[in-house]
Amino acid sequence: MFTELNSILNSTPDSFTKREFILVSDRQSDASFLIHHFLSFYLRARCKVCFLGLVQSFSHYSAISQRMGVSLAQAKEKGQLIFLEGLKESLSILIPQESNTENQAMDFLRDPTVGLRSLYKFVQSSLTSSSSGEDGTEEWGPSVLLVDDISVLLSLGVSARAVLDFSHYCKAMVCSQLQGNMVMLVRCDEGDDGDDEGSELLLRGLTHQCSLTLHVQGLPTGYCRDIHGQMEVCWRRRQGDGQHTQKKLFQYKVHDKGASFFARGTSSAVL
Repeated sequence: MFTELNSILNSTPDSFTKREFILVSDRQSDASFLIHHFLSFYLRARCKVCFLGLVQSFSHYSAISQRMGVSLAQAKEKGQLIFLEGLKESLSILIPQESNTENQAMDFLRDPTVGLRSLYKFVQSSLTSSSSGEDGTEEWGPSVLLVDDISVLLSLGVSARAVLDFSHYCKAMVCSQLQGNMVMLVRCDEGDDGDDEGSELLLRGLTHQCSLTLHVQGLPTGYCRDIHGQMEVCWRRRQGDGQHTQKKLFQYKVHDKGASFFARGTSSAVL
């Protein structure tokens, strides 16, 4: 959890905006450090968290969270964290074995044209089940859905329209019905694989749905040892008949156990 980012977003584990869809995006950079922030943030806030980890193993997220002072293993044992390890579940479907206990959440891999209904049902059952732990003593706060990263679904053959339908239904359930929050990471790097159109469509659609965007990109001037990139924060709030948008630009540096954020041009490296 990054205290400087909490200050920028005016939030703490004890007091944060609910019913919010936060979209994390990156271009020619890596915004995954923000997913680690929100994971530790909501676990510290005692939220019930469903985490769709589609690009890394549980041990990867666990090792980083441990450095940030949060134990994912304990959160799973208590029933606070429900983790879908996309890599393992995908392998069990693509290379089936008799010993595998198959999870229906990744059924779309057999036929991507059927959409993401099974994945949605996994999220729904994870967050609408009893909020108490196995021993019946733990009570959790608002429900939270985290996805790292949703653009991977395009690479698995799912259409951008189906992914947008999935995020729309998840938002209706998590943010409206359960009064919780949702955080998704989407990547929008240019490439030569012909998927740019789907990626940009997905980014535009998710941006339209969300209430807060954190867009990470490299520095326009190129590599810098003391400044790793810049982050644009955009708040979207409905006021009257229209929508009010506020944007702020920050630069950042990622450390072993966190990250520092500062206004553009105010880093000690350039002063």
